[in-house]
Amino acid sequence: MATDWLGSIVSINCGESLGVYQGRVSAVDQVSQTISLTRPFHNGVKCLVPEVTFRAGDITELKILEIPGPGDNRQCGDLQQTDMGIPGVGCQVGPSQNGTGKVLKKPISSSAPQNIPRRTDMKNQDVIISPQQQCSKSYMDRHVETLPQSKGFRRRHNSWSSSSRHPNQVTPKKSGLKNGQMKSKDDECFGDDIDEIPDTDFDFEGNLALFDKAAVFEEIETYERRSGTRSRGTPNEKPARYRHDENILESEPIDYRRIVVPHNANKEFCTDSGLVVPSVSYELHKKLLSVAEKHGLTLERRLEMTGVCASQMALSLLGGPNRLNPKNVHQRPTVALLCGPHVKGAQGISCGRHLSNHDVHVILFLPNFVKMLESITNELNLFSKTQGQQVSSVKDLPDTPVDLVINCLDCHENAFLRDQPWYKATVDWANQNRAPVLSIDPPINEVEQGIDAKWSLALGLPLPLGERAGRVYLCDIGIPQKVFQEVGINYHSPFGCKFVIPLHST
Repeated sequence: MATDWLGSIVSINCGESLGVYQGRVSAVDQVSQTISLTRPFHNGVKCLVPEVTFRAGDITELKILEIPGPGDNRQCGDLQQTDMGIPGVGCQVGPSQNGTGKVLKKPISSSAPQNIPRRTDMKNQDVIISPQQQCSKSYMDRHVETLPQSKGFRRRHNSWSSSSRHPNQVTPKKSGLKNGQMKSKDDECFGDDIDEIPDTDFDFEGNLALFDKAAVFEEIETYERRSGTRSRGTPNEKPARYRHDENILESEPIDYRRIVVPHNANKEFCTDSGLVVPSVSYELHKKLLSVAEKHGLTLERRLEMTGVCASQMALSLLGGPNRLNPKNVHQRPTVALLCGPHVKGAQGISCGRHLSNHDVHVILFLPNFVKMLESITNELNLFSKTQGQQVSSVKDLPDTPVDLVINCLDCHENAFLRDQPWYKATVDWANQNRAPVLSIDPPINEVEQGIDAKWSLALGLPLPLGERAGRVYLCDIGIPQKVFQEVGINYHSPFGCKFVIPLHST
């Protein structure tokens, strides 16, 4: 009966125009001569429609891939073609006598179908061979024995296979537990119908509303109180948050006034961390340097330390690593260094030597004098060994703006130098040049012909500088703490990990 073949897996070749279809037989109509396949595959690709129907006239070749069950004991010769009611439909069973492939009309049996095991049941079982498949194999074995080894067929260990089999034809494996397990796993993972996937979205808000956070936190807090463990916080408690520069350990209150001078400071500054740095008078500052020199901090050491700190600040003002690197050799910065014939000028020459060592183009201005200080002579000898340029006339200074002007013209004591022609001409050139100005250890008195600075660098402790000094910076020149105590200053270093720090007016 035609209904006995319902559930069989077949492969239907409809020629080159329609291609090859594979699927499970769902209906056979003897009156209209049609056959229907459910879950069909067209040329190895799953069809979008759940079922397709074929007419007998469109079918070129029909292959049975799986039969629904055992129980059919009739031979191939007893199979009647009219059982399915589709004339001209057969299956390929073997080659002909002349070695070429041939389609033999193989009637389809009307025996009762056998239940095919589900995919989950076939995990550890071999595929069952039906009597029809055994019949086909025995028929093929009889014909292949009498045939020579022709192209397209090979015989090995009483088994046959066709190398010209269609790529979409599926042959069930009769043995091999490993391959059967892999196939069953693939079916379990990828064999579900896409129509069974639910279309509704997951309700996240509704599911979240089922979670009572307050009750869960209360349960955790109750458990920790009973067990004696430390509470990890509740929704009503906010854990303490610390910045990267804050200490999480409890300590004593911070004393921001750790520098105390013997007299009332005329002006006070504060650092970025809030420490108060009072200013000192010029007389106290001069006494501090004198006591430090008596204990071994000689003028040469102080000049070297001042030159290093001033050059380090100047390099930062020039751009630091963004400006001074091998890729920017075409942007070599230019610094004009204005120095007078005194100790402040020697500090500027030391700074210029360090800047020239760091590949900065330094132009040193120093007026000609018959007799120079020994400190200036020593610094000039060292500066002459660098690539820096020394000039003694204002006319030799650049006409175009430079990157930075370092002012060391002024002195705390020799005020008569401001009346010299070279001094006035140098001040006019600095004011006309649009470059920013850095003053090293500027004096307290402000004069009309002075140079307005954008930055000023104080040594050790700041002087009560005015507004024309610009932003004040403080550098550490290496004075020991007991030297401060000897002159009556209660001192605690405000520099931290740096040698140059900015100061802010309070």
